[in-house]
Amino acid sequence: MTGARRRDSLTAMRALLTLSALAAAFASPALAAETPLVPMTPEDAPTLAALAPLAADSPWTARFGAAADELLPALRSGEEGRWSPMLGGRWLGAPDRERVKSLLSDRHSPFRHALFAKGVTYRRILGWTPATLDAGEQAAIAARPEAEAIVCWSSQGDGEWPATAAEADNAPGRPYACARIAYSVRGETPTWRAFIEQAADAPPI
Repeated sequence: MTGARRRDSLTAMRALLTLSALAAAFASPALAAETPLVPMTPEDAPTLAALAPLAADSPWTARFGAAADELLPALRSGEEGRWSPMLGGRWLGAPDRERVKSLLSDRHSPFRHALFAKGVTYRRILGWTPATLDAGEQAAIAARPEAEAIVCWSSQGDGEWPATAAEADNAPGRPYACARIAYSVRGETPTWRAFIEQAADAPPI
């Protein structure tokens, strides 16, 4: 097996493991709020994974699009009572609530420029599915009952988006603002939760 093929296989396995771990996260909201969805070593962290737009014909594209359409006006409202339930509700800790409030209100935050500037707000839905997966492997992932995606908004056109999850950190100066959405279709009612993330070493807003 060549080095490139081995890396592709490992990437595919990590994608499948990520989706499998989501089932446990949704089954235990408290656990999902206190620990990462997928425990990983630093070199395996999803922040290093390349992002790509979800395929238009993927069943997940419409689901994440609908979730983003609910999340956007809630974030724009600035009202904690509207956005908090979508970010975990009572499972969202006080430090995270304050961090989100800051991101939504500070004039240097990418959210202020992406969501509140006059004109059109552009949107891109990005996922981690490697382009090297064959059709069968992609179909297997698409058929699973859980998935994650990163939704980003920008008021500066449709040309610049994060290339990796690390670039979706909502750091000051980013031309876009992002939210990670974890979605589950297990059971009778689909559920999703959004995460507004910021790099731990990002300068304060």
